Amino acid sequence: MCSADYVPVFAHRGASAHALENSFKAFEKAWELGADGIELDIQLSKEGIPVVYHDPQLSRLAGSNKLVNECNIEQLQRFKLGKPWRRLFSTYKISTFEEVLVWANQRQMPLNIELKSTILENTDALLHMLKGLQLPEGSHFSSFHYELLKIVKQYTPQFETALIATKKLNWDLLRDYQAIDSVHAHKKYYKPRYLEACVANEKKCRFYAIDSSEKFITNPHPSVIGWITDFPDKVIKEQKRTNSIN
Repeated sequence: MCSADYVPVFAHRGASAHALENSFKAFEKAWELGADGIELDIQLSKEGIPVVYHDPQLSRLAGSNKLVNECNIEQLQRFKLGKPWRRLFSTYKISTFEEVLVWANQRQMPLNIELKSTILENTDALLHMLKGLQLPEGSHFSSFHYELLKIVKQYTPQFETALIATKKLNWDLLRDYQAIDSVHAHKKYYKPRYLEACVANEKKCRFYAIDSSEKFITNPHPSVIGWITDFPDKVIKEQKRTNSIN
C-alpha cells in the first residue's frame, strides 16, 4: 500500500540483481526479500502463448539467432538460459505467463506486466490472455506501445494501465492518453517539470532504474506510487530506515 511514508517496491524482472531476470528463482527471491510486487515482460510464442521473456530475440540469454515468436512453446522451453559460459549447465528456462500467474495468485504477489513488441503482431493473443484474467490486487499492465494499453483498458477496464515514457512523450498532453492511468519513467525524469505534468494531467507515476542511492525515495512526490528496481531489498531497507528515523 502506498502511503506518505512508504512507496511500494516492484522487483524489476524479479530480484534480477540476485538471480537471472524473469526466472522463477528471481521471482522467489523477490518474494523472500519482501518486494511489494514483481515487474515482468511478456512476449508471444509462435502459436501466440504468452511467455515471460524480455527480448524479442533469443540471442542474449539463449544463444539462438531466432526470434521468440518464430519458436513454438516446446522449442522455447527447451532453451537453457544464462550467460554464455554458464548456459550449458543452467537450469533456467523460459516460463509461460500462465505458470507465473498461478505462482503470483497463490501468494497474492502483485504483477507489473509489461507487454512487449511481439504482441503488436498478434493482438488476438492479447485478447485471449485478458479473457477471464484474475490478477493479484495491485497488479497492472505497462507498455511502450499505447495501442496495446488501449486494448487492455477497453476489454478489462478494471486493470490499471501505465505508459512507459520515451523521449518523444509530450508530458503536457498526458491527458490525451485516456487509456492510461499512470506513467512509468526512468529515474532521470524525476524532476519537477515531469512530476507536475502528472499532477496537472491526473496521472500517477512509477520510476525505474532505482538503486536506493536516490535522495528522493525517502521523500517521494505525492504523484509517485511505485519504485521499480533490481535491488528491492536495498530500496525497502532505505525507506524503512528513513521512516524509523522520522
